[in-house]
Amino acid sequence: MQLAEKDRIAQAMVAHIPDGATLFIDIGTTPEAVARALLNHNDLRIVTNNLNVAGTLMAKEDFRVILAGGEVRNRDGGIVGEATLDFVSQFRLDFGILGISGIELDGSLLDFDYHEVRVKQAIIENSRCVMLGVDHTKFGRNAMVNLGDISQIDMLFTDQEPPAELMQRLQECELTMEIIN
Repeated sequence: MQLAEKDRIAQAMVAHIPDGATLFIDIGTTPEAVARALLNHNDLRIVTNNLNVAGTLMAKEDFRVILAGGEVRNRDGGIVGEATLDFVSQFRLDFGILGISGIELDGSLLDFDYHEVRVKQAIIENSRCVMLGVDHTKFGRNAMVNLGDISQIDMLFTDQEPPAELMQRLQECELTMEIIN
């Protein structure tokens, strides 16, 4: 699970989020680490489809947490489905915080759940700045559902330099990348 790495990645991500921002926070352990790291911020407005994120962030009285409706997955507290997709698509927010299952060396973003991917795509489409946090185990990892391309990401945060083939693709996209050691 790479929890220590995910916590460091999350700290780097939240350093780019100002107080008063609006953001989507996705399903996954890295987005959940971001939620914990945001507790030192003020006056945030968060839309999420993750019960764990909502539970963490509701502890801050100056945060406004908006939870998407839909089908709750027992295994991780993620909320998915058509209702979730419709709900998320109504917003236009400053930041979209994503986690994913894998990044192919050609820059394809991959995940395992079709319904979750559709919500992630809506987050990408409706965020001014898309931030992706991944630990090194996601590079070259295969998953069956194509979410999109790395060129749709504005900022990538990771704990190790990606393999050379992927690194070349990242440089072509001109996204901002931070490697957190």
